[in-house]
Amino acid sequence: MEPQVGSILEGKVTSITKFGAFVALDGGRSGLVHISEIANSFVNDVHDFLQEGQTVKVLVLSTENGKINLSIKKALPQQERSAPRGPRPGPQQRTGTAAPRPAQPKTFTRAPQQPLPPSGDQSFEDKLKRFLSSSEGKMADLNRSIDGKRGGGRRRR
Repeated sequence: MEPQVGSILEGKVTSITKFGAFVALDGGRSGLVHISEIANSFVNDVHDFLQEGQTVKVLVLSTENGKINLSIKKALPQQERSAPRGPRPGPQQRTGTAAPRPAQPKTFTRAPQQPLPPSGDQSFEDKLKRFLSSSEGKMADLNRSIDGKRGGGRRRR
């Protein structure tokens, strides 16, 4: 029986890859949680968030051609989705062999004319579109600035 799209199920992480994690569901089925659907923060290494054998709650995103696409971050309650999270310990910190990271992460400031809206429930595609539009605006400003400074050499008469 196919899991229903939009339903929240419980499963066990069976394997972890560089692009996500496979989760075993009831009825002998399994699905993929893509790396972009694991957490609301940036996921560089899936092992920082999941371990094989771990039980997780997942939301069924789609079922196509026998493949089941799952999301952990969308299965979280609303307040956990938008709650800011601190930095996760890296692989070196879990073993206890590396020096501890600084307590305060680096902060970067943006120009005041372009504030970012909150990105709590936005999909990866929405975030990418927002980034591209702000990047194109910055590039246009930069090109206008550079064009005004070119051609400052001698003029021919």
